[in-house]
Parts: sequence; C-alpha cells; structure tokens
Amino acid sequence: MRPTSVVPALRHRRRDAGSVSVAFDGPIVTVTIGTGRRRNALNGDAWKDLALRIIGVSTHASLGVVVLRGVGDTFCSGSDVTEWVGARAEDVEESFAQMEAAFRAIEACPVPVIAQISGVAAGAGCQLALSCDIRVMATSARIGMPIARLGIRPSPAFAARLVRAVGPAVAAELHYTGRLLQGSEAVTTGLANRCVTDDLLASSVRELVEEIGRQPTSAVRAAKEALIAATGSAPRHALGPAVNLRDLQLGIAQILHT
Repeated sequence: MRPTSVVPALRHRRRDAGSVSVAFDGPIVTVTIGTGRRRNALNGDAWKDLALRIIGVSTHASLGVVVLRGVGDTFCSGSDVTEWVGARAEDVEESFAQMEAAFRAIEACPVPVIAQISGVAAGAGCQLALSCDIRVMATSARIGMPIARLGIRPSPAFAARLVRAVGPAVAAELHYTGRLLQGSEAVTTGLANRCVTDDLLASSVRELVEEIGRQPTSAVRAAKEALIAATGSAPRHALGPAVNLRDLQLGIAQILHT
C-alpha cells in the first residue's frame, strides 16, 4: 500500500493554517495537531492538512519513526462539531471523507507511527489513535467512541479499526454505550499498548522511539509492510450516509449549550 493512494479527490476548501505542525529530529518526526482550542478538535481543513503532511513525511528515505501528539495537554477530541452547525448533508459527508483520508495516510506510512495520548482521544480522535501502530496513554487520559449521541453512523472502516484492537464484543460495547476508557483499562482491552503516569508520558514515548531506532531501519520498514498486508485494508465506504443530520444538529446543540 503506497501513501499516495490514500487521499480521495476532495473539493477545494480554505486551509486552516496552524492546526498541524511537523518537526524533524533526524529520522524521528513529531506531528503535532490542534491549536489547543476545543481539546484539539479538528475541522475538515485540518484533517486534509494532516493527510497531506503525513504523505509528505512518508516520502523521506531517512524516516524512521513518526510520533503523533496533540497541542498542550490533550490528544484530540475528534471533529470540530461547530463546523457542522447548519451544515448540509453533503458537507458533513465531505468532512468524513477528509478525516478517513488522514487515517489511511497514517496507516499507509512506511514506518511505525506512535500515538502519544494525553487528555482525551474521542470519536474521530479515537480513530486517529487507532490508525497509529502503537498507542501510549497517560494514566488520566481517556479514549473511546461517544458518537452515537450525535447521530453518527460508524462506517465499516471505523468499526474495523476498533474490532482489530479490542475484538467484536468490546467494540460493540464501546460503540453502543459511548463509554470512555482510562489508560489502564484501555491497555487491558487492547485499545492502548502502554499506560504511564502523566509526567512520564513524553519520556516513555521517547524511550520507545529509541528502542525502535536501535533496530535496522530496513527491517522495521519490512515489518510495517508485513503488518499492513496481514491486517488488510478496512472497508472504505459507509453503508449509507455518515450521519442522521437531524440527530447531529440536536446533539451539537446539546453539546454547545452544556
């Protein structure tokens, strides 16, 4: 699977500058998302930018590991629902296409991608974490799929990522209830690889990066390629519209007034 194959043709939109930044440290790339507002919820422009940035760094022959983190003390609370207030159904569908393109760009990255999870990884933020190869969570962090209350219909791709991580029974419970799991429980279920105290999160991720870096790069890349082949691609298309538009607007109104 090649990184350039994962982005669908999307309509031109105004770019949301500043929501995604990339920092190089030799073979290590840190991708930081969000602006610190709304717990780093991302709008359509930011999802599109994330996909393009990941595809861009994936072309570097010296790339060894990518670390994905959020600005400040949180990972990503999902999509910025304020963008959908009064939106047309086709605009919401386009937003979902943009976020799915970002997930697929990460999954197709030829080297390990590590999610450094603090605060919350909810909804699309959970899917973002699941698209990474390894998830390291802070003890106080929470992760899950509380999307049903917004009338969002999880696509087969969304469901497949969760099932691969935790199995069908736990995936069903998390989808049906919207419950968020904290770090230790996330590790127990398979949603996360490691759970560390909040103050050790960054250093623990760095140690993991260094551990991977001690392996031959060619072998690590071959392992990533084999894992992509072994897990297969999640189904690309939802079975019908991504959301119930009326339920979406009612859910957004409730969130914005609480």
